[in-house]
Amino acid sequence: TSLSTSTLITMSSHNWLLAWLGLELNTLSILPMIIKPHHPRATEAATKYFLIQAAAAALILFSSTLNAWQTGHWSITNISTPAASVIITVAIMLKLGLAPTHAWYPEVLQGATTNTALILSTWQKLAPLTLLYLMKNSLPNNLILTIGALSILIGGWVGLNQTQARKIMALSSVAHMGWLIIALNMSLDIATMTLAVYILLTTTMFTSFNITSVKTLTDLGVTWPQSPVLLMTMLITLLSLGGLPPLTGFAPKWLILTSLCHTKLLLLGVLIVIAGLPSLFFYIRMAYLTTLTIPPNTTNAQHKWRHKVHYPWTLAPAMVMTGLLLPLTPLMTT
Repeated sequence: TSLSTSTLITMSSHNWLLAWLGLELNTLSILPMIIKPHHPRATEAATKYFLIQAAAAALILFSSTLNAWQTGHWSITNISTPAASVIITVAIMLKLGLAPTHAWYPEVLQGATTNTALILSTWQKLAPLTLLYLMKNSLPNNLILTIGALSILIGGWVGLNQTQARKIMALSSVAHMGWLIIALNMSLDIATMTLAVYILLTTTMFTSFNITSVKTLTDLGVTWPQSPVLLMTMLITLLSLGGLPPLTGFAPKWLILTSLCHTKLLLLGVLIVIAGLPSLFFYIRMAYLTTLTIPPNTTNAQHKWRHKVHYPWTLAPAMVMTGLLLPLTPLMTT
């Protein structure tokens, strides 16, 4: 059912009621997946997720009704009431887990399984972002840029003292969504490319965590005997998430900063670069802790004591793309 949400929202490009219906279907469809482990923490995560998403959907319904009351239409692409535009934007930010409405997001991801956390971090972003795409001409620009910069700052600073892998990925997602909505304010092409790179990097990291059963930072150190190649490519993916050149993750940040310079928003560009440094720090810290705990050889045992792990066929090409797509940047933005 959740796969039909984006289709519903695309079909409803002129009707807020159908968009709201799609968002509700999306929320109700993911809840059984979160609660499936039958663990108290999973139940808590599902409850938090439901309350937050229901509150955001109610705000969207309220503000779209307000806009329809004053203008006489339910069009998504043309919101002429400033109050409705601001409330809808805040509600979508709440759904996406952007700062300052981000506190629920790391807790929900921590309570979910790794595969469910992957879906929450990638697929569940598409429906709210589709609404932002459709609303582009009606968005409050100053609010969008402020929330984007705040998300980058908070996503980096709060992630500094985390040791849980899923919480680190959640705060990484908050920071990346900040970059994304700033890009959305500049250019839809750059925003689409940023979203594609974010989904690629996040999917690769969560798949690697799932294969190696990594839950905390200390778990990373014992994955070397299992698969040295997987661990090294995972570390390269981490650096790509941080946006280090010449890796793929540098491309969207480079283009966003170039767009900000072209639109004379130099101060904002400098601010988000500085705000992005803590994020880069905790990615490098994960890589550094892992390399510190790597033994000088794979194993001294005559027989391998770990079971053979099945690797998805998509993992190898995904890991190659996380590191080598930077030269294709001109093709990805045209």
